[in-house]
Amino acid sequence: MDVNEYLNVMWLGNTVRDWLIAVAVLAASISILVAIKAFVVGRFYKFAARTSNEVDDLVVDLMRRTRMTVLFILAVAAVGFLLLALVPTVRTALKFAAVIALFFQGMSWGNGIISFWMQRYAARRGMTTGPSAATVGALVVLVRILLFMVLFLFALDNLGFEITPLITGLGIGGIAVALAVQNILGDLFAALSIVLDKPFAVGDFIVIDTHSGTVEHIGLKSTRLRSLSGEQIIIGNADLLKARINNFQRMVERRAVFRLGVVYETTSEQLARIPSIVRLAVVRQNLTRFDRCHFRQYTNVDLEFETVYWMLTSDYNIYMDTQQAINLEIFRRFGEEKIEFARTLGFRPTLATPPTA
Repeated sequence: MDVNEYLNVMWLGNTVRDWLIAVAVLAASISILVAIKAFVVGRFYKFAARTSNEVDDLVVDLMRRTRMTVLFILAVAAVGFLLLALVPTVRTALKFAAVIALFFQGMSWGNGIISFWMQRYAARRGMTTGPSAATVGALVVLVRILLFMVLFLFALDNLGFEITPLITGLGIGGIAVALAVQNILGDLFAALSIVLDKPFAVGDFIVIDTHSGTVEHIGLKSTRLRSLSGEQIIIGNADLLKARINNFQRMVERRAVFRLGVVYETTSEQLARIPSIVRLAVVRQNLTRFDRCHFRQYTNVDLEFETVYWMLTSDYNIYMDTQQAINLEIFRRFGEEKIEFARTLGFRPTLATPPTA
């Protein structure tokens, strides 16, 4: 038997020549894919190392996640379908192997994209450590579960399974489960909202309706505060999103307003000097910006002055130290100027018509 006759021999529904061509094409395809992957990963890695852009790092990571086993299975399936006449059983087996390989490769790529996005988001929001990092990790798990379900249904559909009843069953079951644990799911999604929107963070002092305290922990179901009196306050995350939250930690400057009153016996010259006395007492302090001081109104017991200034820090203790220093300075200067404070808590006759200036 010569070579041509041997090449025309039928084996498993194809000639030996067809089998040799298929093997040659498969070997060439695998070699080209390996060379392309090695070249692209090597060159692109060096390029990504020289840039500050994070997207090219993602591309390198996805290339590295591309498994040669998957490429080999896909190449075998492509060559078998395009160049060979295979029996239905073998074609089904190749299709099954290709779909499963694509499923696992899709999971690998999807996990890479999810990890890249969440790490980038967590780094920008400062959520890489502590309870925030744990919540971000829980969010990653939920997204990966969703990715698995989508790819799994896609794989079943391509393998010839009827997925419509399965999707319907999952929808009905999901509704039943959601109704049974709607409070827990509400707190869970509220926790994700808190992590993503970040209205407050651990260490912030917040006021929620009648409750106030420092945030100690942000969990998947509840947030814990430590009140000024020492007890721990536990509030469901869903309730937090429904309430008005005052976050004092985000305060950049603090607006301070105080009033003082002097007796009606104060002379007009003394009244005219009071704004400058108060202004000097404020500007002498550190971290203050004077706004105004005015003779505000006549009352039944005193002549009232209103002063407004800004603290250039949100620290409450520093604010109280500054206000105390201002009060002491005003008290000292009023004593020098013989200006008498009104005793609003004591007895003073009520004036029907306060005198005009």
